[in-house]
Amino acid sequence: MENDTLRGFIYLIVTTIVTVAIALITAISLMHRQEVVDEEAVNQRILPVAQVSIAAASGGTGVERTGEQLYQATCTACHSTGAAGAPKLGDNTAWAPRLKLGLSGLLKSAILGKNAMPPKGGSDATETELAHAIVYMANKSGGSLKEPAAK
Repeated sequence: MENDTLRGFIYLIVTTIVTVAIALITAISLMHRQEVVDEEAVNQRILPVAQVSIAAASGGTGVERTGEQLYQATCTACHSTGAAGAPKLGDNTAWAPRLKLGLSGLLKSAILGKNAMPPKGGSDATETELAHAIVYMANKSGGSLKEPAAK
């Protein structure tokens, strides 16, 4: 009977040691485990709501945009609706006092921003592209401005 008790006691000790060893090995491996992180997925989850993107003038293509192209890409948002008091394309009455400034006066206002319009209308336009857009809008609104000379 004593052998059975001794055997049971040894079995209990060995089982306890093995269980503790497995627990320690598991705990140590969890502490040193390298977690695989999908950095792209993390970056997508933490993107801000708004982003600023800086691009080269002319949309990075190196090709100068026409006045109509810049108007369609940027100016139309306000100048087709009259938003924030912007003179609407084709509204000769609204454009008449502005046309008296000539291309240089209109270009200066557009570069610096005017009332609710941000500088360059919020676009990445070059000065020449901006001048083309002004000529386009002005001439569609009762003006007869000349296109700027090519640089």
